[in-house]
Amino acid sequence: MNWNPTIIRVAANGINFEVATMGSGDRLALCLHGFPEHAYSWRYQMPMLARLGYRVWAPNLRGYGNTDSPPEVSAYKPRTLVEDVAALIKAANPSETLLLAHDWGAALAWLLAMEQPQLINRLMILNLPHPVCFVRELSHLRQLSKSWYMFFFQLPWLPEFLLGRRQGRATSELIRKTSSEPARFPDEELEFYRANAARPGGLRAMINWYRALFRGQQARRFFSRGIPVIHVPTLFLWGDSDIALSLRTTRGTEKYVSDLTFRVLPGVSHWIQQEVPEAVNEMIEAWLTGKPVPEYSRPAGVSH
Repeated sequence: MNWNPTIIRVAANGINFEVATMGSGDRLALCLHGFPEHAYSWRYQMPMLARLGYRVWAPNLRGYGNTDSPPEVSAYKPRTLVEDVAALIKAANPSETLLLAHDWGAALAWLLAMEQPQLINRLMILNLPHPVCFVRELSHLRQLSKSWYMFFFQLPWLPEFLLGRRQGRATSELIRKTSSEPARFPDEELEFYRANAARPGGLRAMINWYRALFRGQQARRFFSRGIPVIHVPTLFLWGDSDIALSLRTTRGTEKYVSDLTFRVLPGVSHWIQQEVPEAVNEMIEAWLTGKPVPEYSRPAGVSH
């Protein structure tokens, strides 16, 4: 795909971010990627959002791309990562903010919406459950077994060694192998993710997000004052062929989000906005323009 954003540097929360941008104006669409991704994962959504009048920012988050990548685990505490997002919004100085987020980026978006909702006007979450729902399901063997990698990532050096094999191709091919539509991820598309993983110290920084999560009772500190209900209008999209997260993790989300629009995309994997971008973009545009958000139907003849 021809992906030609403008690349800028933004200083926020004590580090420098590499940010891919499209569009203009004072309405911000901030797109947060997940693991082991890159701003490139929003390549299909950025032009559409720019067409709708947004100034689109897709940062490489702390530890990714050419954004600063501190080596120490303590630099990736969840509270620090959430403050990165808050600082990026403040640096953009928008009149309103649409926050779109996938995977780890969505974890930060959920937390920011609970802690600093005044920064967000609309929230869009892709394939990452509300933290309370996820923790609930971790008490069951089915989700615990799906989340094995989170515990594996606590080991020193071995995760970096395995994911860094073949100049980072072990990481980029992981995306294709876990997709329901591997043809959506040809080698030239995966090159962004391979190069990202092959950076000196890159995999260490990326995996440190998981290591920091398990240290110092980080999650408990976030919820020590209770679970605030999110009142920001929220679109929640879920591919139900996610190998790492079961559909059960979405149950009960409406208890924590008062204005929720939820759509399940049958047969779609974790990499939802890259795997079925046409359907995802149609849902996003409908939601943003006040139209009914369509349901998803697999194209005839497509099997998973």
